[in-house]
Amino acid sequence: MRARFGEDVCTCLQDNGEYSPPPDADFRPGSQGKVAAMNIEPFALERLQSTYENQVAFNLSESGVHPLTLGELIEDPAEREALLAEPLRYTQTNGTPPLREAIAAFYPGATADHVQVTNGGAEANFITAWNLIEPGDEVVMMVPNFMQTWGLARAFGAGIKAWPLVSGEGGWRLDLDRLERLTSARTRLIAICNPNNPTGARFGAEDLDRIAAIADRYGSWILSDEIYRGAERDGQETPTIWGRSDRVLITSGLSKAYGLPGLRIGWIVGPPARIESMWSYHDYTTIAPGALNDALARHALQPARRERLLARTRGILNRNYPIIDGWLSEHAGFSYAPPDAGAIVYTQYHHAINSTELVTRLRVEKSLLIVPGDHFGMDRYLRLGFGDDPEHLRQGLARFGEAIADFGLR
Repeated sequence: MRARFGEDVCTCLQDNGEYSPPPDADFRPGSQGKVAAMNIEPFALERLQSTYENQVAFNLSESGVHPLTLGELIEDPAEREALLAEPLRYTQTNGTPPLREAIAAFYPGATADHVQVTNGGAEANFITAWNLIEPGDEVVMMVPNFMQTWGLARAFGAGIKAWPLVSGEGGWRLDLDRLERLTSARTRLIAICNPNNPTGARFGAEDLDRIAAIADRYGSWILSDEIYRGAERDGQETPTIWGRSDRVLITSGLSKAYGLPGLRIGWIVGPPARIESMWSYHDYTTIAPGALNDALARHALQPARRERLLARTRGILNRNYPIIDGWLSEHAGFSYAPPDAGAIVYTQYHHAINSTELVTRLRVEKSLLIVPGDHFGMDRYLRLGFGDDPEHLRQGLARFGEAIADFGLR
């Protein structure tokens, strides 16, 4: 009997199911590890974007705003010279203390010991799921959602319960009574995304308090992906669930709200003992953030500069949203709730075509990339990004309009 982890095969499990360590194994008291069959299913959304986003003329699949250049981030000549003098070394592997202190300041009561810096929000989510989830656990997950935790939980042997958002006249909302019914003593983790990807909806303090109370009742952890926090169109920052339970873990990063996806800086915020445990998992992945990335992140999160970056993001959202709102209103067959945050509109369409089929035809025949609702488990929906250059957005939407006519969609 063999346990497979990725492409490696471990022969430590015997045919009778008993564990027999290799002769050179060195297990010390307090060590921890997992040996389990693991089969990671394809991450459809990420594979779609990574394969095609640089092959099309118009990419409306992104959920962030147009990224800054290095020159726009580092404007002062002296600061540019200081960056050129930065040693390309291994940095503090959990993030340099000044960067962790800057991140901790966003979460009342947190210190640098509450923070683990990762290579992007994706690694933050991966390490969190890997650290928490054991075979046989149960995960309750808000849907629709960025499906990384869904795939990881299944790969780590957990059962998934979908907790659907409810769409109505007032937009997307939480069904907290349903969360009560879904959660049990077996629930290891409740996974939420606030503001939400793909709907752009945000959830307030009362909702978060009740989620925390439900989790506390059963001793469940809460994983809150808050990477769109700060990208609100009205400038009112979404409340964090931090501080509402002792078992809260926040993941976030510099990609969506800050326009800095290429820095690949993310973070986990949680209780120090759990963060310390996750650091040992980080040792098995990327080990450390890049030295330049850490330095640039410290620069970006200086309070005055951070405010300018978030103001830039809000400016892009409020400049571009009327363009996509107008286009959707002018074309029959679409219904949607205006997003509170993020450069995304999640629209239901009423044309008789599967979402993946529609997106494939748009890409092949119109060189236009958008995200199908199938990638969020919801056919007849599309996620359209509107955070790029306005003229690029207009031209991409014009291609979409041509396709509706050319494909004979009614």
